[in-house]
Amino acid sequence: MERQTKKNNETLEQRNRERERRRKYKKRQQRKRIIYIVRNVLMLTVALAVLLMGISFIFQYNYVDLKKVKMPEWVSQEFITPNRYSRPQTEMTEIKEIVIHYVANPGTTARQNMAYFDSLKDQTGEKKISASSHFIIGLEGEIVQGIPLYEMAYATSKEKNVNTVSIECCHPDETGKFNEDTYGSLVQFTAWLCNNLKLTEKDVIRHYDATGKDCPRYFVAHEDQWELFLQDVKKARKEMKELE
Repeated sequence: MERQTKKNNETLEQRNRERERRRKYKKRQQRKRIIYIVRNVLMLTVALAVLLMGISFIFQYNYVDLKKVKMPEWVSQEFITPNRYSRPQTEMTEIKEIVIHYVANPGTTARQNMAYFDSLKDQTGEKKISASSHFIIGLEGEIVQGIPLYEMAYATSKEKNVNTVSIECCHPDETGKFNEDTYGSLVQFTAWLCNNLKLTEKDVIRHYDATGKDCPRYFVAHEDQWELFLQDVKKARKEMKELE
C-alpha cells in the first residue's frame, strides 16, 4: 500500500513538473512573440518615419512658391482683364511643365495676340471661345506676360492647363518658323523659367506632345530642330547657373 502511495505521489510530482515545464515553455513562447511583434512594429515605425522624412524633403526641395517668383525686367507684364474666357483667375500651386506654342497668325505682334485674348471677355452669342497664354514672345524678341505665373491659362488642354505654364511665339509666315530674335528670347526665357521653377529641359514640351495638335508647327514638322532647341535651353540653363 505504501509502495503504491509512493508511486502515485511520484507520478503526481512528475505530472506537476511536466505541467510547470509546459507553462514555462508557453510563457517563453509568448514572450518571444511579444518581442517579435514589438520589434517589427518599431522597425516599421522607423521605416515609415524615414520614408515620410524623405518625401517631405523631396517636396520641400522641389516646392516653388509661384507667387514669389519675380519676373526679370525684360518681361513686360501687361495682364489680361480678369474674365471667365481668358483669365478665370484659377490659382495654380505647382508647375510641372513648360508648353511651347505658336500663335498661328503670321506676321502679328505679341501685343496684338495678347489683345485678342483680352477681347474674349466681350464675347456674346452662344458659341464662346476660351483661350489665353501666360507669355507671348514677339517678332522682335519682346516678351509680354498676360497672366500671372500662379494663375491658370486656357492654352493646352483641360488636363494640362492646371499645372503648366504656356509660351506662345509669333512667327513671320505660315511655316511657323521663329525668326532669330523670337527664337533667341524663347531659348533664354525657357531656360530662365526652368531654373526658377526647378525644372529642366526634360520638362519642356510642345502643345503637340500633349494633344497631338500641329503646334508649334515648325517644331512638329522638324523634330531635329525641336531637339536642337532643347539642347540650346540646356546650354543656356548651365550658363545662367554659372553666372549666379
